[in-house]
Amino acid sequence: MIRDEPLVLGIETSCDETGVGIVRGHTLLADAIASSVDQHARFGGVVPEVASRAHLEAMAPTVERALADAGVRFADVDAFAVTAGPGLPGALMVGVAAAKAYALSLGKPLYGVNHLAAHVCVDQLEHGPLPKPCVALLVSGGHSSILLVPDVAADVRSLGSTVDDAAGEAFDKVARVLDLGFPGGPVIDRMAREGDPAAIAFPRGKYKDGTYDFSFSGLKTAVARWVEAKERAGEPVPVADVAASFQEAVVDVLTQKALKVCKDNGVHDLLIGGGVAANSRLRALAAERCEAAGVRLRVPRPKLCTDNGAMVAALGSELVATGRAPSALDLPADSSLPIESITL
Repeated sequence: MIRDEPLVLGIETSCDETGVGIVRGHTLLADAIASSVDQHARFGGVVPEVASRAHLEAMAPTVERALADAGVRFADVDAFAVTAGPGLPGALMVGVAAAKAYALSLGKPLYGVNHLAAHVCVDQLEHGPLPKPCVALLVSGGHSSILLVPDVAADVRSLGSTVDDAAGEAFDKVARVLDLGFPGGPVIDRMAREGDPAAIAFPRGKYKDGTYDFSFSGLKTAVARWVEAKERAGEPVPVADVAASFQEAVVDVLTQKALKVCKDNGVHDLLIGGGVAANSRLRALAAERCEAAGVRLRVPRPKLCTDNGAMVAALGSELVATGRAPSALDLPADSSLPIESITL
């Protein structure tokens, strides 16, 4: 670590995680998270108003914990970065307002950054500078996107996205059908290890349509109808087999489309990020298919895949290092911020 590299504090509040990360260059010094997932579990999904209130309550303690973990003071921070979008409007506004207050009070520059670009950039904290270009597959509860990334600080292009449910959203809905609780991703991953992924031939939406887009709504409905038919017939539902077969359908499509983008664009490096990137079967199938295709695979450790402040700080650090101008202090929170807008 080079001591004269800027110290950047990043704030993430796009959904239900209050994340504060501190980075110096490509070195992660602190990654503090306060999750409100337990408050949403009884509703079976994220409630925006609950998330916003939780961010308000968690912000100051989480910032203080990150500073303590990093062994630095507020006065040591050289720049602030905050997720400005996309995400839940109220949740984003809490983070943006806090970051403005911190930056203004200390007279430090502020960078309002794109949540998706931050998911790409966080891999630099683990595996070093990103290859230029690379392809990024981002999969989470709110997003399923394939990006071409010539330069994460200046040029990120969307090549494909979901036309309905995101992959993580489908995991949550299928978990609800199977009465497995919320969030659905981790529990389905665990249950699937005990099941047969070939037991049920669930559909693969848009698998061979020639596009880079995804569709998981039909798959989710197919699972629900299959389970309902079993229950009407008075037969037991093989939960592990359903989980494994559903999961296999999702990761099959995700990896097939991502490698098609790599092949069509002559790119030899694939990065997978977002909360669903923590899924063990997605990681295993991606590694297998990338090796067969001669594509290098990069996936951050699971904790860096889910929403966190480290990814925001990582992108902020990259923007500082490449000389990008900071955001104005009147920057808005944009819930539908397009990926082409890396900063606001």
